[in-house]
Amino acid sequence: MRYLSHLRQCTTTTHTTMLTSTLPPNHTLPTFSHRPISLKEAFQSLTHFFTDPLPTTTRFPLQQAYSQALELCASHKALPQGQQLHAHFLKTQNYLDSVFLDTKFVHMYGKCGSFYDAVKVFDKMSERTIFTWNAMIGACVSAGRYVEAIELYKEMRVLGVSLDAFTFPCVLKACGAFKERRLGCEIHGVAVKCGYGGFVFVCNALIAMYAKCGDLGGARVLFDSGLMEKDDPVSWNSIISAHVGEGESLEALSLFRRMQEVGVESNTYTFVSALQACEGPTFIKIGRGIHAVILKSNHFTDVYVSNALIAMYANCGQMEDAERVFKSMLFKDCVSWNTLLSGMVQNDMYSDAINHFQDMQDSGQKPDQVSVLNMIAASGRSANLLAGMEVHAYAIKHGIDSNMHIGNSLIDMYGKCCCVKYMGSAFEYMPEKDLISWTTIIAGYAQNECHLDALNLLRKVQLEKMDVDPMMIGSILLACSGLKSEKLIKEIHGYVLKGGLADILIQNAIVNVYGELALVDYARHVFESINSKDIVSWTSMITCCVHNGLAIEALELFNSLIETNIEPDLITLVSVLYAAAALSSLKKGKEIHGFLIRKGFFLEGLIANSLVDMYARCGTMENARNIFNYVKQRDLILWTSMINANGMHGCGKDAIDLFSKMTDENVLPDHITFLALLYACSHSGLVVEGKQHFEIMKNEYKLEPWPEHYACLVDLLARSNSLEEAYHFVRNMPIEPSAEVWCALLGACRIHSNNDLGEVAAKKLLQLNTENSGNYVLVSNTFAADGRWNDVEEVRSIMKGNKLKKKPGCSWIEVENKIHTFMARDKSHPQCNNIYLKLAQFTKLLKEKGGYRAQTKLVFHDVCEEEKTQMLYGHSERLALGYGLLVTSKGTCLRITKNLRICDDCHAFFKIASEISQRTLVVRDASRFHHFERGLCSCGDFW
Repeated sequence: MRYLSHLRQCTTTTHTTMLTSTLPPNHTLPTFSHRPISLKEAFQSLTHFFTDPLPTTTRFPLQQAYSQALELCASHKALPQGQQLHAHFLKTQNYLDSVFLDTKFVHMYGKCGSFYDAVKVFDKMSERTIFTWNAMIGACVSAGRYVEAIELYKEMRVLGVSLDAFTFPCVLKACGAFKERRLGCEIHGVAVKCGYGGFVFVCNALIAMYAKCGDLGGARVLFDSGLMEKDDPVSWNSIISAHVGEGESLEALSLFRRMQEVGVESNTYTFVSALQACEGPTFIKIGRGIHAVILKSNHFTDVYVSNALIAMYANCGQMEDAERVFKSMLFKDCVSWNTLLSGMVQNDMYSDAINHFQDMQDSGQKPDQVSVLNMIAASGRSANLLAGMEVHAYAIKHGIDSNMHIGNSLIDMYGKCCCVKYMGSAFEYMPEKDLISWTTIIAGYAQNECHLDALNLLRKVQLEKMDVDPMMIGSILLACSGLKSEKLIKEIHGYVLKGGLADILIQNAIVNVYGELALVDYARHVFESINSKDIVSWTSMITCCVHNGLAIEALELFNSLIETNIEPDLITLVSVLYAAAALSSLKKGKEIHGFLIRKGFFLEGLIANSLVDMYARCGTMENARNIFNYVKQRDLILWTSMINANGMHGCGKDAIDLFSKMTDENVLPDHITFLALLYACSHSGLVVEGKQHFEIMKNEYKLEPWPEHYACLVDLLARSNSLEEAYHFVRNMPIEPSAEVWCALLGACRIHSNNDLGEVAAKKLLQLNTENSGNYVLVSNTFAADGRWNDVEEVRSIMKGNKLKKKPGCSWIEVENKIHTFMARDKSHPQCNNIYLKLAQFTKLLKEKGGYRAQTKLVFHDVCEEEKTQMLYGHSERLALGYGLLVTSKGTCLRITKNLRICDDCHAFFKIASEISQRTLVVRDASRFHHFERGLCSCGDFW
């Protein structure tokens, strides 16, 4: 502190003059020069006095020797040496000026971080000077004990201690840290009243205080006032640092530029503050410019500046430049290593971070707590359990594993590595736990699907009457979702409301969970109760609707969102694209695509994938291909989406060609890619190719097939009439055949009239007792086709006992930006009579000119032939077609979507309809697309 230097200079001048006349003849007084000396030299000076005793009148040089040694202990934070000096002083030198040296001891202990030792010395002092009070306030601030610092200042005022200029910086720092702007203003007034308001270092402290209290305007007024010395770099540093601290990077950099223009020389702190202002990729050009200025100055070797440069380049994502600066440093401290390590973690360079941590140890630099925390983060985010365990062992070895921050990070790391056992152990071994500890362990259990453990821990938190924060509630909501428990989510919702915890984050999460549990009305109620909805609120409700098959409502919500001032984000747009795809609403899809372009979203990543999927599901492969070809950097998801799109439209060979191109570009396929590829082969009858790629998946890419892959291959073999081969494949599967496998085999047996094998598949399907009503309907239809009505009734009884209902057929068509939906034999549409009349006339035309005959054998009900015919005429896709023919002009392409597979009779009907009406009819059913044109279908009657 500056007042201590001032005191030392005064005592040196006065006391040396006094003592020279009292020394014994031929005795030399140790010399105290103003040159910098080391701690070792200071101790040697003291030793001189102890080994060459002087009369008590020589106490002043000895006092100065103590002072100089204590100053060096403080600057080097050499606490053990300082304590040694204090012990020796108390034992042997009690005749020295106690007030002066006790003040020095308070200062030394404060600087060395030994707050309680400083308090002990201060409390024992019977007499205190202003320097003593200043030293104690400084010790409080150094220890982060801001309340105590402010209380000491108030006590000084009560006792009437005369303040000096050096009292104010520390007290103002405490006000800033504690956001005590009102008290800061009062102290500002006191400083002015005492005549210290114009002191540069007081003004700088005031600027910092106002900035930290959120009053940048006050800080700026003070800086721009005539009180500040405009050529003082400390003043510039204060205001630049103030703007950086408040996140006003552009203003901070503007001030830095002005400082350069007016010729004020920048110092280390100037450069560090300016570099801290470059907080993202958009500032990289300015950051490089500052680097150039540093290289021209004499600060380019300064370790603090170099560390700031590493941090700047890391924050801007330029890790090569950060590493270059690091390697060029002549001296690297622990902060240098940690800054680069943190940058690697920040930029997802987890392997590099792990290697860097090892290099740090190999270089002889001992990692500290910050190093360990970064290493734990790198291990967790990369799910590198071995690296995480190694750094845990390092923490134990060096005695820092008991640190609460490290303990919390270890819990998080083990959770991310899916190592629940070690996660629990790390939590249990923590000597002290805070709210973050409990929140982290609960989140770890929830994320690793140990939902009951998460709930049990919440109960412990409640029993111990600890606070429950939104993060903890969010994890518990995840557990409720995982357990699929309607009761639990309602209980947690009630707890949130009762405890007043219903902030917007929690409300959004509750909407999500209700949506996942298909409780749409509850989700809607919570959504509507949110007063200030944000984009997450809207997206959560839109996603809830999409997830529960309410695509029309999702699009209506999106339209309402557009009318607000809230901008949709990436997730919102992906959700509404999915809604448009679910409805096969090409017009809506194009509108959303246009919105994306207007708002400047790039056609990449999730957006590109969603657009490809949307156009494919809306029946326009040309648009899907255009999006795919436009994207330059194609990821695996985009390739898979395009392969799936081709399969959906029966373009199996195109799907195989795409797969070959993808592997040529060194993009590795995953399970989903092969599923899309096998699906494409199945719907194009590419048996040989399908079998080949199934083997490639297993042998070349070492991917163990999922049940879905087996079901796809069985479907491919069976529908190509290789039923015996398909059955042989099923019997030799290395896993238990799933319901999907038997369903694929049974469906093909119906198509190819293999009743014996169909009987086997039907029995196996019933034995599995699945919750999918479609499987029971398939078995029922198989029995009905053979006239086994008793067996049909038995299957229906099983369904009723399991509370399963047949999924009703539903089709829809979009006309003039409106979706018109029809159920089988539906009569709810406003133009119902006209639709049935139009359909009757058109069916008669198809009979007369196209040779259409109703295939009543496909009606699996024990009714007369006439009623069977009428049931076929009332299929939902025909009603949608009838409406399209009624309200659109001749030649218009009609696009119809059905939630179930189109039946053989309707398929034949649509083929003839396309020729007679001279229209292109596009039907998307539950399996694929059918493009009917000129009496033919794109599926080649293979679907």
